[in-house]
Amino acid sequence: MKDCSKYQGIFPAFYACYDKDGKVDGQAVRALARYLLDKGVKGLYVGGSSGECIYQSVAERKETLEHVMAEVGGKLTIIAHVACNNTADSQELAAHAESLGVDAIAAIPPIYFHLPPKGIAKYWNDISSAAPNTDFIIYNIPQLAGVALTVPLLQEMLKNPRVIGVKNSSMPVQDIQLWHDEGAVVFNGPDEQLLSGLTAGAVGGIGGTYGAMPELYLEIFRCFKAGELEKGMEIQNECCRIIYKMCSAQGNLYAVIKEVVRLQGGPDVGGVRAPLLELAEEDHSITAQICEMIQAAVGKYCG
Repeated sequence: MKDCSKYQGIFPAFYACYDKDGKVDGQAVRALARYLLDKGVKGLYVGGSSGECIYQSVAERKETLEHVMAEVGGKLTIIAHVACNNTADSQELAAHAESLGVDAIAAIPPIYFHLPPKGIAKYWNDISSAAPNTDFIIYNIPQLAGVALTVPLLQEMLKNPRVIGVKNSSMPVQDIQLWHDEGAVVFNGPDEQLLSGLTAGAVGGIGGTYGAMPELYLEIFRCFKAGELEKGMEIQNECCRIIYKMCSAQGNLYAVIKEVVRLQGGPDVGGVRAPLLELAEEDHSITAQICEMIQAAVGKYCG
């Protein structure tokens, strides 16, 4: 097992931040990074699904990461997702991330065309070669990428000394145990099963809803480390109920989350980028209910 001390804990997946014209808002990026730092999280995962990476240009993704690093670099562990659907752009983002001093880069496999394992390994190793002094994390999210990580593919990737582990967003908790047993540092991906993932061997979690209720996920992690599993299960169940309420809205999940952050006193980071759907009028009552649920749970479990 590689040294994973700086990767142990709660990593909110960072949200795309836009101004009123739909452009990346650097000041909002910095405000959100500072907001999450002040909440006590371990680090940030920048440029992934929550960052709407597939809808942003290479220049926009660079700009976002630059503002994050300027605000909290050296204070939080920063993992930059750099994958694009071609190798050259991915390498450009990887080299840029290394130049800024991030702790690790991460990448999903190429989407649309389903490459064989040999092709996926070459893609990932080519990206890693552009940031030769930076840790590399495989992002396994087969339900969206269309390709699943396998033990043989992970074994091949671990021959690369920069590859340290996996952000695992597949639903079977068993996968975390598989990657852990191969000596990889593993992050739990599905927010609904953080506690289960930790018990299966994950060192921490990276999650899209963490930014809306970091206190609850931080408490789950504390409960796990302290052996307070019954309390941890209660909080996990409450987080799941909140997530289900989030998913009941007509607007995109990240549109919901950004509004929840704003309503709780966090920064206004704008909406989401088309074709993602903005909040519908009737969604505002749902976001208000979500805030009430979060505050009630924080008051009950984190006081």
